Amino acid sequence: MTVDIPTLESALELIRGLDFGHPIADIEAIRAVNPHRYEFEMLTAIVYVDRQRHQIVGYKDVRADEFWVRGHMPGYPLFPGVLMCEAAAQLAAYYYTSQKIGEAGMLVALGALDEARFVRPVRPGERLVLVGTGLKVHRRLTRFHVLGLVGEERAFETQVSGMPIGPLAQLQGT
Repeated sequence: MTVDIPTLESALELIRGLDFGHPIADIEAIRAVNPHRYEFEMLTAIVYVDRQRHQIVGYKDVRADEFWVRGHMPGYPLFPGVLMCEAAAQLAAYYYTSQKIGEAGMLVALGALDEARFVRPVRPGERLVLVGTGLKVHRRLTRFHVLGLVGEERAFETQVSGMPIGPLAQLQGT
C-alpha cells in the first residue's frame, strides 16, 4: 500500500472538519491504552481515527504549569522539540494499541525518529494538533508520519517508528 504523506493543506482540510469539543478519547481513555503517566502524558485527547487510511488526529494542550516551563528558556518558555517527538510517538502507540495491530497487552516502544524538522515554536497556552498517517502499520513495526500544527501553522514534523518490546504486565513484573 502506497501512502501519501499529507501536505499542510490536506492536514488543515482534515482538521477543519473535526469537532475538537467532542473527542473520541479523552485523557482517561488514553490512559486505558497508553501506559504513560504524570509528566509524560503528552496527549490531551484523540479526535479522529480512520483505520482504513491509517490516520489519527490528537492534540496536546500545552500548559504553563508543566515541568519543563521553568527551565526551558526562562522568560520565554518553549515546548521542547524532544517532547513534541514524544507526543508523536504516543499518538502512534495509541493507534497501534487501540486498533489492535499487534497482540493485546504489548508495550510499544520508540524504535526510531527520522526526518524531524522544527519550524515554529510551541508555547504554553497553545494547542499542538498532531496529524498522524501510518506509512507502515504491522504488528512487528509501525511507522507514522506525524505533522504538528498550531492553528494553521506547521510547528514540526517527523517520522516515528515503534515496535513491541514485550507484554507490559510481564515487563512490569506483575
